[in-house]
Amino acid sequence: MHAEKSRTRTPAPDATAAPTSASVDRIRYPDIADLMSRLHFVPEEGRIWLDDQRMVLTHTGAIGAMRRELIESLGLEAARGLLTRMGYNSGARDAELARRVRPDNSVMEMFSVGPQLHMLEGITAVEPVRLEIDVERGKYYGEFLWKQCAEDEEHIRIYGIGAEPVCWTQIGYASGYTSVFMGRPILYREVECRALGQAHCRIVGMPVEDWGEAAADDLRFMQAQSFSQGLSVMAPQRDGDTGARAAADTPTAFGDANMVGASPGFNAVCHMIRRVATTRATVLFLGESGVGKEVCARTLHRISTVSDGPFVAINCAAIPEQLIEAELFGVEKGAYTDATKSREGRFERANGGTLFLDEVGILSMTAQGKLLRALQEGEIERVGDSRTRRVDVRVIAATNLDLRDEIKAGRFREDLYFRLNVFPITVPSLRERKEDIPVLLNHLLRKYGLRHGRAITGFTGRAIDALLSYDWPGNIREMENIVERGVILASDGGAIDLSHLFTSGEKIQASLFGLDSDGTLAPSHDLAARAGSAHASEVERVTRKVNQLLLGVGTEAQPTSLDDIETALLKSAVERAQGNLSAAARLLGITRPQLVYRLRSRGLRV
Repeated sequence: MHAEKSRTRTPAPDATAAPTSASVDRIRYPDIADLMSRLHFVPEEGRIWLDDQRMVLTHTGAIGAMRRELIESLGLEAARGLLTRMGYNSGARDAELARRVRPDNSVMEMFSVGPQLHMLEGITAVEPVRLEIDVERGKYYGEFLWKQCAEDEEHIRIYGIGAEPVCWTQIGYASGYTSVFMGRPILYREVECRALGQAHCRIVGMPVEDWGEAAADDLRFMQAQSFSQGLSVMAPQRDGDTGARAAADTPTAFGDANMVGASPGFNAVCHMIRRVATTRATVLFLGESGVGKEVCARTLHRISTVSDGPFVAINCAAIPEQLIEAELFGVEKGAYTDATKSREGRFERANGGTLFLDEVGILSMTAQGKLLRALQEGEIERVGDSRTRRVDVRVIAATNLDLRDEIKAGRFREDLYFRLNVFPITVPSLRERKEDIPVLLNHLLRKYGLRHGRAITGFTGRAIDALLSYDWPGNIREMENIVERGVILASDGGAIDLSHLFTSGEKIQASLFGLDSDGTLAPSHDLAARAGSAHASEVERVTRKVNQLLLGVGTEAQPTSLDDIETALLKSAVERAQGNLSAAARLLGITRPQLVYRLRSRGLRV
């Protein structure tokens, strides 16, 4: 993870039209002052901020103690998985910062935010060996040396030299950062490590599919549970199912064997599913429409004790109210005019297996009463029949409604709510699990490319930025539609661009570009901000120069005088004091007359 210092500025954030590569003799990190200026210590509030992310300082010895306790209480493999996924989350969050910090720099300089933050955060010294980036074609190869690594230092202190690489959190960080930056799953492997007795740690990163079977062992540490697929649906199945079978079971983009993700929210759902799978408890999946509640229900059935039985699903919202009882409980011949023969309902069809009730919150009060009896007594009555029938069914329900609000409104029975709410699992929305977006995009791109016979290489930088910042009101279901649309509109053999995606009235923060004062293209909102706030630009320039002088970095390309620095301080103090000159003077440690004199000597309004 590194960057190549470019001599010319690229015209737009989407500087990915051609492959960008660098070898160790040409790679240089950009000035780190822009990152330093985003790190804020607020000791009076007990907070440290990196841009909008809260950070903490802690002792490496304490981290080593936690690592040891995890290993000795959970076992080596479980501890490694936890620490790898923790690092993935951290790297993914830093990747969201990369394009914001350097929006008009080269792709190499944007990418270098990751390794520079890694060093700024005190983890290790990152020395690039080889880097090849082509975002549009989805091509990536990265090789780096880690020197003075805090993670292996603590591991060696406790356990000594061993037989396995130990930089688990850092491998997760590199994978998470690069996956989000590239918009597709990238896996790093540690091929050398100080914990093996070698001089430095060396890592190599490539797209998951490029590793083939060699990465199967590493990929499993991205899986919170064996039934999930972590970074790739191409990972080996561990529960006796196959992707082909899953595709046949369900027409949606994700089969029950295709649960992919590495975000904390996704992993929490996987842990909950594993916990309840071996019981017969009723499960209620909660969450917005389109988050994948049925996929979770199918997975729960597949790993449950009734997996040999049928899985029967019904969408309660898709059945007319007058027919819902017949669909659930069956109907006897002659029960109504069109009932020409007896027919079993979904409960009977699911006997010995699982019944999934989607959108259960819209059931009529009558149907709710019968459902309650079925749950309590394990008995049902067909419409038009007086005989009860015993059924052995594990019920899983799902809703995007707040059932407590429905109870208050008199539309849902409280006693049924308590029967269904035995084990609730909330599936997070897509905007709460943005670390999973590259994994989902990669899967959908392959799926719809095969379906429509298109060889689409990937997404442009503009498209990735928009997909990461979009609010996703329709969640994964909406993502399916948008990616399929992009596959259809993009040129065969090309990449999906922003113009191919949001063509149906979706509201995004579109980035239009205009000419900056130096003749380069920049986002229009940046130009407007610069025009409307010259002082903000001046403060930023002065801050960068002060950081360069104090840290001994940077060049003399933009000289800043001491007078410029003092002027910027005066303006900032007056603004912070909201025009109160006495308060501004106190902030600067001078008297009010001294402040007025300095302001007037610079022609500033008093």
